[in-house]
Amino acid sequence: MGHLSRSSIIRSPTDSMRIILTSFVGVLFGFFIGVSFPALSLNKFSLSSSIAPNVGFSTLDGEKTRILTTSISNSTASPNLNVTSKIWVPSNPRGAERLAPRIVAAESDFYLHRLYGNPNDDLASKPRYLVTFTVGYDQRNNIDAAVKKFSENFTILLFHYDGRTTEWDEFEWSKRAIHISARKQTKWWYAKRFLHPDIVAPYDYIFIWDEDLGVENFDAEEYIKLARKHGLEISQPGLEPNKKITWQMTKRKDGHEVHKEVEERPGKCRDPHLPPCAAFIEIMAPVFSRDAWRCVWHMLQNDLVHGWGLDFALRKCVEEPAHEKIGVVDAQWVVHQSLPSLGNQGEQFEGKAPWRAVRERCRKEWFMFDNRMTHAEKAYLSSMGMDPHRS
Repeated sequence: MGHLSRSSIIRSPTDSMRIILTSFVGVLFGFFIGVSFPALSLNKFSLSSSIAPNVGFSTLDGEKTRILTTSISNSTASPNLNVTSKIWVPSNPRGAERLAPRIVAAESDFYLHRLYGNPNDDLASKPRYLVTFTVGYDQRNNIDAAVKKFSENFTILLFHYDGRTTEWDEFEWSKRAIHISARKQTKWWYAKRFLHPDIVAPYDYIFIWDEDLGVENFDAEEYIKLARKHGLEISQPGLEPNKKITWQMTKRKDGHEVHKEVEERPGKCRDPHLPPCAAFIEIMAPVFSRDAWRCVWHMLQNDLVHGWGLDFALRKCVEEPAHEKIGVVDAQWVVHQSLPSLGNQGEQFEGKAPWRAVRERCRKEWFMFDNRMTHAEKAYLSSMGMDPHRS
């Protein structure tokens, strides 16, 4: 067996330097790899974290409100990840803060849509005005005559207080009207629940009428032209003067297009620019602009359904001077037939006939509404450091 030479075991100095240099380079290379690896991991983690937006807090009206702040790299983020799961937009309508603003449909309408086809092709035209009648089937012929005074530019909405709806299909126009039924309710009960300002927002004017109006001398399109011409935000057609008239303000004036103030009986008006001498209409056949109705709807009380007293407060829903924005259209007039149809829907109460019990409820609501309005305004003025009596 041969012997290994010494030179085969002991490396030369050159080899040793090579080993040392290689080791040093390896360590240095590993160091750089070690330093770079956490950075890469953090970058990846930061990208993933950007999918869930940072949510900060700010103060809005005394309450903490979440504000969405997101930072997303479009070049590297996965397209399948939901980046909007933490949206919070305080300016959205109440309850819709978690939705992206562009998807929020805050307003609607009464337009009828098909069940098939392209939604964009559903509507050949969009009515600009809305007329509502609170009706019982016994007054169908009267309503038929009234509806025919309104063009196709109107959406027709019937509130049925007697529960009879399908019978109205004997009229062709009824098949394209909207029918809402709730037994023994008044038009203001319906209006509060079904005429929210965001639902009727597409309509320039909203007519909220009783069922007992004679319309032989009325044309709705002509009425709107005059309301616009004279800047009326709240109005009504003039009433036939040969019938019993409660207020002089609502009586038709011959030879006038519109009137906005009158002389009442002595002692009725403490100010010539205040109701019932001005800034006043009655509630049997009111017409509201879109903006005025948004205010009036909020003034309607949930539990007060007859509307008595409302006519004296309507002036609060238009800009000053109110007596210039509220008036009666004389050139388009109606006859108030005073049919006790809804009153007969009442029931005998405390020994009183149904219609009399309903009338007493009307008077009680007037007192309650006036009382609430007075106290609410006094409380507000006091909170602002103002003297309610002086104001």
